[in-house]
Amino acid sequence: GGDGPCSSSEASSSSSSSSSRQACGASRSGARAARSGVLLRATQSGGIAREVLRKPDRTKVDLTDDRDFYAFPRLVTHVDDHFLAQVTQLYRERVPPGGVVLDLCSSWVSHLPPEVEYSKVVGHGMNAAELARNPRLTQFYVRDLNTAPMGWEAKDDTYDAVLCCVSVQYLQQPEAVFSEIHRVLKPGGVAIFTFSNRMFPTKAIAAWRDAPSGYARTQLVKQYFMAVPGFTAPEALTQVALPNRPAPLSTRLPGPLSTLAKLFERTASDPFYAVLAYKEAR
Repeated sequence: GGDGPCSSSEASSSSSSSSSRQACGASRSGARAARSGVLLRATQSGGIAREVLRKPDRTKVDLTDDRDFYAFPRLVTHVDDHFLAQVTQLYRERVPPGGVVLDLCSSWVSHLPPEVEYSKVVGHGMNAAELARNPRLTQFYVRDLNTAPMGWEAKDDTYDAVLCCVSVQYLQQPEAVFSEIHRVLKPGGVAIFTFSNRMFPTKAIAAWRDAPSGYARTQLVKQYFMAVPGFTAPEALTQVALPNRPAPLSTRLPGPLSTLAKLFERTASDPFYAVLAYKEAR
């Protein structure tokens, strides 16, 4: 993924509570879905089994249209080099060379390993000028995932990997987005979300802003995966070993000293978190 935004304004209203009840087969969850703007689908593989967020959890401080907020290109990175090096190494380890990749919420850079070739890299974002500057993209498109989280133009089983770097915090309808990710992934394909403690606070959802720790945010993203049947159990990572670099000091110290060293290492740069899962084979 890049460092770009996911989406825009508040989610649009959905169908009536009664029709939502028929869609999901549970009256209370259907009513909640109608109020929150989330369409619950049947619980077969790739459907949405449950809502993770309540309506208040999805709200943002800034309710203005994100198309205005993101209209001016931001040709910067929002996390430090050590964080991004871990993102690139994780992609090197998990994204198959020669594969078809979707860089979700992308920007002017994708953080893919420069020496690895892919058959196609499709970029999604909210600013066409940023996406046009990204040399790794084969093609790109602009779409607001908060107002149009489902119905992507990609066919089923298109991508070997879907990536999203430091943008999951802006998703107001993550259940629907993760359902679409499952749909467009090939069986065995991987979805990787990386994030830190950085954000545009007025555009991040309340559930993310109010989470007390990186651990809590990691658990939230794991719940997004678990709300969609057909993903493997999500993995959570807090660091990725970088080749040709000394092992962290914390790995070479005993007991309490190791704990103190880990704390120092986590505060010396932007903390790294990744949550990933694979689409189960049919």
